[in-house]
Amino acid sequence: MLTIENYLDNHYIGRSNWLRAAVLGANDGIISLSSLAIGVAAASTTREPIILATVAGLVAGALSMGVGEYVSVSSQTDTEKSDIEREEKELSESPEEELNILAQIYEKRGLKKETAMQVAIELTERDALEAHVRDELGINEINQAKPMQAALASTLSFTGGGMLPLLVVLFAPVKGMEYWLYGFTIIFLIILGTISAKTGGASISKAIVRITICGTIAMLISAFVGYLFGVNV
Repeated sequence: MLTIENYLDNHYIGRSNWLRAAVLGANDGIISLSSLAIGVAAASTTREPIILATVAGLVAGALSMGVGEYVSVSSQTDTEKSDIEREEKELSESPEEELNILAQIYEKRGLKKETAMQVAIELTERDALEAHVRDELGINEINQAKPMQAALASTLSFTGGGMLPLLVVLFAPVKGMEYWLYGFTIIFLIILGTISAKTGGASISKAIVRITICGTIAMLISAFVGYLFGVNV
């Protein structure tokens, strides 16, 4: 028997929170580390400075992604909690007015006035706060902010993404390394775009085009800066 839980599990929207953080982290890890390595490689004749810069960027970037994601999503959580507390206070002080607001919401969604009021009454009797949080504030279990989940997904995905250009730095020839980095990074981005699109049920071709174009622009700018300000090290 198909239940609402099973129905929602078959849709991709439930993955949106962690998938967004994971794709952002992996994409940032690949592009930022490759761009950094390309910039240093363009101005270096030895491998050691490139490795040092890439490892430092990997550690700093992973920590920055995790902390930044946690702080930003926590701010969203604080806002949600504040709104919920305010809604709870309004329900206790003016329940009739809140009931009318809920009915108006359902009416605007297409229900007849009488039906909308009946739905509002029944949902209020069941759980007034839950009904207002979901339908008035737009907060539900699917889109509710989860700071630790987002931070962990970003940190791990950035580290995983950043390890790929690091491997190129460790094993590719120093001469012309920027070209090796660019070539492999495009491959990494295509793989990432394919995985993220399949996981989220989106268009694979659009994801690949979007991610490779943005990555190419970032790496070209980094290489240009490396050549422009490069001093052999």
